[in-house]
Order: sequence, then C-alpha cells, then structure tokens
Amino acid sequence: MHLLGSSLIILLVVGAPIGIALSGATILVVLSDPIMTPKALFRSFFSFLSSYTLMAIPFFIYAGFLMERTGLIAKLFKFADSLIGWLPGGFAYATLLAAVMFGAISGSSTAMAAAMGVIAYPEMIRRGYPVWMAAGIIACGGGIALLIPPSITLILFGIITEESIVALFFAGVVPGIMLALSDAVIIVAISFYMRLPAGTFSVRNVFSTLWEAWPALLMPVIILGGLYGGLFTPTEAGAAACAYAMVYGLLSGGVRFLRDLMPTTKRAANLTAIVFFVLGCVGVFQFLLANKGWPQDVANWVNDQGLSQIGFLVLLLVVMLFLSMFLTGVAILVLTVPIFFPVALTLGVDPVHLGILTALAIEMGGVIPPVGLNLFAVSGTTGVSVTKVMQGAIPFLFTDGLVLILVLLFPILALWLPLNAVKSAFGS
Repeated sequence: MHLLGSSLIILLVVGAPIGIALSGATILVVLSDPIMTPKALFRSFFSFLSSYTLMAIPFFIYAGFLMERTGLIAKLFKFADSLIGWLPGGFAYATLLAAVMFGAISGSSTAMAAAMGVIAYPEMIRRGYPVWMAAGIIACGGGIALLIPPSITLILFGIITEESIVALFFAGVVPGIMLALSDAVIIVAISFYMRLPAGTFSVRNVFSTLWEAWPALLMPVIILGGLYGGLFTPTEAGAAACAYAMVYGLLSGGVRFLRDLMPTTKRAANLTAIVFFVLGCVGVFQFLLANKGWPQDVANWVNDQGLSQIGFLVLLLVVMLFLSMFLTGVAILVLTVPIFFPVALTLGVDPVHLGILTALAIEMGGVIPPVGLNLFAVSGTTGVSVTKVMQGAIPFLFTDGLVLILVLLFPILALWLPLNAVKSAFGS
C-alpha cells in the first residue's frame, strides 16, 4: 500500500491527470507483485466499462450540450427573472432558480457555472450588483446541479458502489432545495444590507417568458417523471433527454441547428471520453484494492479506533474537504469511494445517505481554492479574478457547510423522499 500511495501522490504532484495517476500507480504495484498479472488490469478496465447504467453519463452530457446550443438555458433564466426579479436582489434569486432548473437538465456543476457566467453575470453588473457578489452567486449556484437530479456525481457514485441511481436521485432533491434556500437567505441579507435594486413585476412578462421557456421546463418533467414513475431506467432517461433536445433543436433551429450539431457532438464526445477513461481506471483501482484486501484493513483500523458512524463520517468529510484543495470532485470521488464505501457498510452507514454526503462535500469543494473548478469556470467566462470570485463565494460556502452538517446529523433529510417513494411504489 505504501508503494501505491507514494507513487499516486508523486504522479498527482507532477500534474498527471487523475486517470493516468490511478492506472500508473496500480501498474507499478502489479509489476512488483509476482502473483498478479498485467492482463488482469486490461480485463478489469473494460469489465468496469461494460455496465449498461454507465451509458446514462454520455447521454446526459450530450443532452446538456444540446440544450445549451438551442438557447433554452437563456430562456429559462429570463423566465426565472420574470418570476422573482421584482424582489430586492431578485436578479440574484433568479440566478439561483435558473441554476436549479438547469441542474434538472444537465447535472453538471461546472457547466452550470460557466453558462450562468455568460448569461447572468453581465446583466447583474448592469443592474448594480457588486462584482464579487455576482461572481460568488454564480460559482456557488453551480454546485446545486450536483444534488438536483440527474446529477452526474450521483450517477458516478451509484455506478462505483452499485447502489440504486434512482434512489440517489430521489435523495438529492431535498438537500438540493436546502442548498438553494440557504443561498437565498444569504442573498436576502446582502440585498437588504446593500440596498440592492429591485425590478418590476409584470404578469404579461411572466406569461411571455413562460411561453418561450416551456419546452425547457417540460424536459425535466418528462425525463424525471418517467424516471421516478418507473417508465425509464437512468440510461433510457438520458437517451430520452437527448431525443427531446434533438427534436426541439431541429424544430426551432432547423439548418442552423444542424450546422452546429457536429461541433456540439464533438464537445460531448471529448468530455465523455475523459470521463470513461477515468472510470476505466477506477475499475483497475478497485481490482487492485479487492485483491490486496486494503478496504478490509482500513475497516479493521476504524474498528480498532472505536469510531461511531458519526465519527467516521465526520473524519471522512474532513478528508474529502481537505482533498478538494488539491483535487477535482471527480478525482476525489474515484479515489476515496472504493476505499471508504466497504468501511461505511461495516459500520451500518446507509449507502444512499453516504452518497448524498459525498455529493455535498464535492459541491463545497468546487469553490475551495486552489483547485475549485467552479471558481475557474466563472473567472474564465466573466474575466473576474479567482480571488474576487472566492470572496463572493465565502458567505455561500458557510451556509453550504450548515446544510452538510444538517444532512449529516439528520439522515432523514436525504432518506425521506426515497423511503416514501418506495412505500408509494409498493402501496404500503
């Protein structure tokens, strides 16, 4: 284990991508072990990628890119602004509401932050919002997409742990709404303190923007309704999302949409290739862990320390938040989940609760420097320095931490919805 840990750290420090670091460190361990053969690594790589559920990821990635290309994200934002933009600081609320709606389409935190950086930031500055506040809201609002289904983070967690992705989707709804509401509380406080401007309310504007945005609003209703109603598997839901976005793009954009289709497909394929390579390396990593019995060793160590469920989860979350200073969310997920998940099961931790806590920690890590991807996504699209973005994100990071603590101490906040969904499904 020392060879694996030291080689992994060295590869990450020199800047190797997480997939290369995982597979490289694993290969070194295998080559040093006369019992294990390199052929097993190739088998474990492709065996892990053969999961049918895994196809949900490229489908949802592609659907998000298609929806962005059709301009529906901007229409969602205008509709959110017409609903609550008349309140003091209402344009900031509209940004959060759009983040929730976009999260129900793309499932990508960084994609949401980048899109809102282009759409919302210039208008917030024009309306008199401070630069730091505008950038911070967008950076932290992006994290909501990690909890609102279909979350790519929850899909990855479900695939790695073989847990029900639908149950994880159900469990992410309440914490996701809690994140949005807690961020809204901060916006209320800042809005009244700084006397931020309010817009004007118009029923006609609400209906006109609703008419433009209804195709985007209908998409999560169809996809998530079919998913929760048992009509779709997660993979089929992703395919339906792509079909819906494709049909809308053809009907609304025609030739122009077809012209943009190839570049959009290329972007989605590039991101999918990266994700699948990392996941294949996770399969290799899990193969090594299983053969060496290291998760059992970690579980024995935890038992020797006498840690309770809460004590173990607190230690785990502290480690994950610390790692977020140096690694991206996907890297933290693929590095830690194969090791801590078996340990959590031996302590009786609910797997779905664990998945939501993991997603919340990764959501916070998205705005923790120096690696926080949302900070750089917002900085890159707005031209605001990373320091300024971080300054605006700090108040929201504090409330996100409170949500994490509440979900940690009260698992029912994450488990209530999936438990009731199961009862409804079986009529009991």
